[in-house]
Amino acid sequence: MRGFLASSIGVATAAALALPLALPTQALAAPGTGAVAPVTPGGSTQSLPLAPLGPSANRTPGVPGMSASPRGAETQGLAAREVKTFSLVGVVWDDAGTELHGRVQVRTRSVRTATWSDWQDVEIHNSEHAADPGAAERASGRVRGATAPLWVGESDGVEVRVQAEPGAPATRPGSRLPSGMRIELVDPGAEVPARAADGKNGGPVGDDKGEVVAPGMTMETAESSAANLPHAALGADEITELNKADSTADAVFASDGELTSAAAPFIGPRPRIVTRKGWGADESLREKAFVYTNTVKAAFVHHSASGNNYACKDAPAVLRSLYRYHVISSGWRDLGYNFAVDKCGTVYEGRAGGVSKAVLGAHTMGFNTNSMGIAVLGTYNSAAPPAVAVDAVARLTAWKLGLFGRDPRAKTTLTSGGGNRYPKGRNVSMNVISGHRDGFATECPGKKLYGKLPTTRTNSAKLQGR
Repeated sequence: MRGFLASSIGVATAAALALPLALPTQALAAPGTGAVAPVTPGGSTQSLPLAPLGPSANRTPGVPGMSASPRGAETQGLAAREVKTFSLVGVVWDDAGTELHGRVQVRTRSVRTATWSDWQDVEIHNSEHAADPGAAERASGRVRGATAPLWVGESDGVEVRVQAEPGAPATRPGSRLPSGMRIELVDPGAEVPARAADGKNGGPVGDDKGEVVAPGMTMETAESSAANLPHAALGADEITELNKADSTADAVFASDGELTSAAAPFIGPRPRIVTRKGWGADESLREKAFVYTNTVKAAFVHHSASGNNYACKDAPAVLRSLYRYHVISSGWRDLGYNFAVDKCGTVYEGRAGGVSKAVLGAHTMGFNTNSMGIAVLGTYNSAAPPAVAVDAVARLTAWKLGLFGRDPRAKTTLTSGGGNRYPKGRNVSMNVISGHRDGFATECPGKKLYGKLPTTRTNSAKLQGR
């Protein structure tokens, strides 16, 4: 019920009572500003500041909408409140170089059921998915520290708490938490119904496997090489070059999962790829220029750590939310990953620039150069990744690594750009298919997904004909 705050906030602090019941219709500005950020047709982002919540603000167990856990001496958060509809959450802070040592938890209210979720943990990334130190993208002045995003589905209420670890180092005088902490509430934007054959509005367009693409598109259009290209704001010469690269791949490599006599040695068949246009990327959000590296020597496998509570038909919305979170909330130039794979095994184009090209991503801090990042949508620390998703990673790497002459079973050498595991300038031997944790001290891609990489290397090599 909309009146849930009347009973729950009645036992909270006076400060909590001062919070408004609903937000203005526009999205709030990015962290650190007092201006109002414009809302784009492709979605919106609400950015709400967190406030100190000391021991005097301990919650009363059993009261709806209130935490049953006592707060520590240093906790920041946001009392339960009604907000505009959103589907993904994350916490950001001012300085990307400041680490958050603590626990981040959220509760959300479902639009569909009007009930509150249990407290959910939000994974803390501390820049492990980010541009390399010293890279132009990192030094833009817009990049912020950020947790992993969490997909919660359509929600209209939120409560947040961030508690510092006991003994955590001070981030500034008198505080163990980063400055400028805010909760980001991302709405991916509503899809326009697709046109049916009779010209009337129909449901989402999909194929016999249930794969859903952007509104108004057939799967064939979404997978075409032309749709793989971000046409907005491109020059004719650039479009020609990108078309040439991708159309050559289409002409030489089979896309139906079978190697053919036309395939070059040791290059797997090109998998089906839902493009940025296919999943509905708003190209006005990202920076228009592209940044390329010399080659692709390795593929880093990730999990998005955004939770497994999504249906495959919702994967395009999850991607649109991740995209907004990376660009609007975290300050990156584009989506960090080069590719994404959902739990039904559908492959999606990630960062713009051409799926067959060596596009510089922001996925494995220290090792983004001459590599690519693949995120399996979900969290796989304790949950096993679906076999179809693991198989899709093998198929994608067989093709993309094959284009650059890489054997998925082999080792390669990458030069560290700096990070928490290897100092800048060190040459590091890596598996051609590695997990994120191989280049950065992190749990990503989760224990269960990481354990699938040995068989992924073998299967990818087989698809290359090795």
